[in-house]
Amino acid sequence: MPHYTLHDRLGYRISRLARIMQTRLEAVLAEEGLTRMMWLVLTGLGEDGVRTPSELADYIGITRPAASRLLKRMEARGFVIRTDGDGDGRSIALCLTEAGREVVDRARPRVDAMTAHFVSKLDSATHAALMDGLDRLAEGERGDFTSL
Repeated sequence: MPHYTLHDRLGYRISRLARIMQTRLEAVLAEEGLTRMMWLVLTGLGEDGVRTPSELADYIGITRPAASRLLKRMEARGFVIRTDGDGDGRSIALCLTEAGREVVDRARPRVDAMTAHFVSKLDSATHAALMDGLDRLAEGERGDFTSL
């Protein structure tokens, strides 16, 4: 059996890079009083057209109860509102408040700069290959994570 070398393992390298990037993102978001999960909600609603709690849970990759708890915290902060989606009380629609839009607009340039820092280390072909490889590795795998 070959020697087990932790630092040569794919999982270790991906986890290490993810933690480095996550820590930097959390620092950027903390300047606005946001968590990563809050950022995912804000960008889902404000940038990617997510409109219902169910869509949001799928978009983020968390359970519906976890999404509901997160939305309650964000409503209390004044970033999100839930409304009667179809007028008869059977569905809920989500949207950003003005405060939610403002915090996205303030944080987005810093989040983009943090991402650009890492992307700039790769040429375009390497970046494309990395993104393709990550997609292939995740293909067919479950993605429900309550602690993203």
